[in-house]
Amino acid sequence: MSTAIYKKGQGFWTRQMSTVAAAVLTLLGAIWISDQFRGSDWFGLQPIYWRAIAGVVWCAIFGLLIYSFIWVKPRSVDFLVATETEMKKVNWSTQHEIFGSTVVVILLAAGIAGFCRIFDYVFLLLFTSIKVLDA
Repeated sequence: MSTAIYKKGQGFWTRQMSTVAAAVLTLLGAIWISDQFRGSDWFGLQPIYWRAIAGVVWCAIFGLLIYSFIWVKPRSVDFLVATETEMKKVNWSTQHEIFGSTVVVILLAAGIAGFCRIFDYVFLLLFTSIKVLDA
């Protein structure tokens, strides 16, 4: 298997952002696996060394997997290139439309929350009056 980048120059942004996201997940996993070696003193080594070894091995393994899947493997690279091509064809909303839609969603969510609060208060009064709840 070749380690050269497949379709170099195509699908740049999808590859870059996929790599960044995968790297963040890998680093979080390295922190987790490092914490699993807290207090281990195998073969007379201090825990800090085992934690460092575990984190580095984790990053190396997943770094190679990320490189392989995002940059080298033809099937996944073709998918990422096709995804970026389709993203360029999309007619994106303007900033004004996005702002308007966001305001509508926030106001609607606040309205529903207010309605739920009022409905809850009405039920509180009802159940208190018929002695189901103690006030």
